[in-house]
Amino acid sequence: MLLNEYRQEMLPAVEDELKAIVQLANGEGLGDLHHMLRYHLGWEGEGAGQKARGKRIRPLLVLLSAAASGEDWKTALPAAAAVELLHNFSLVHDDIQDNSKLRRGRTTLWAKWGVAQAINAGDSMFALAHMALERLEASTTPQVYVQAARLLPRTSLELTQGQYLDLAYEDASDLALESYWPMVQGKTAVLLSTCVQLGALTNGSEGKNLEAYIRFGEKIGLAFQVHDDLLGIWGESKKTGKSASSDLLSEKKSLPVLYVLNQAGQFAKLWKSGTANVDQLEKLAQLLESEGGKAYAEEMAEKLTSEALEALEDAEPSPSAGTALKELALELVQRSN
Repeated sequence: MLLNEYRQEMLPAVEDELKAIVQLANGEGLGDLHHMLRYHLGWEGEGAGQKARGKRIRPLLVLLSAAASGEDWKTALPAAAAVELLHNFSLVHDDIQDNSKLRRGRTTLWAKWGVAQAINAGDSMFALAHMALERLEASTTPQVYVQAARLLPRTSLELTQGQYLDLAYEDASDLALESYWPMVQGKTAVLLSTCVQLGALTNGSEGKNLEAYIRFGEKIGLAFQVHDDLLGIWGESKKTGKSASSDLLSEKKSLPVLYVLNQAGQFAKLWKSGTANVDQLEKLAQLLESEGGKAYAEEMAEKLTSEALEALEDAEPSPSAGTALKELALELVQRSN
């Protein structure tokens, strides 16, 4: 696979760029803060290593998009570091909001250092993400830097809005099926779309080609989230690292759930009765499937993936990197964890 060849070349460069940016947070009396950032990014502490770092999907999208639109992907390294730091800022805050004590098998920042200092660490990553972009001015042009610097704050706002809706929906009793899309557009799709846009921008992509890259990122982001919803209920717990109970008991308004709630059948009655408990999870999942929730989500994931690949073709990427981008897109929507 071409993707693996690119991944082996690109990811070490991403780690080097990230470490250079995170070093900016160090200083007199700030050693513990610096360690917290390095711990969360998977470089230090118990359990450090590749699993703790995560898959670095977002920086890889940036660099592959840069390579697909102009071959020289190294010019986009500051943007790759920026989106990974922005993503991890959101993870630190999400863990606090969701009361999650584990991430990637390790204790989360707030559980280890307390909520107040975890917020400081997350805010530091947010600031560092924007500082990382400043290096684009040297690696590309001032014009590209200005475009990127305008894009990242807008992405940050949409990301936060998506998380707000996700939390707000937990307490909402009657939501239309259409309510799902603005939530996941902000929560997931906008950042993946921004990754592709930043990569394409660094090598001069514009007009219809740039629009096609943006559309590709957005559609694959939506498909990614729908597939994640499916894994959250029907995925194998050994592979996903979580059980279906976390999504169903927390009343997460995933796409399969919203679809079936709007059918007003047996699932909706049990769900809205407030009597569902751990012992009824299997029954809930069975009702969810028998009333069409799983099939609908699978259909939507397939449709969005097809639209993403059509958009990628419209962007006219270079053959090698374009193939790798397609491989990554399919990997994201066919993964088992």
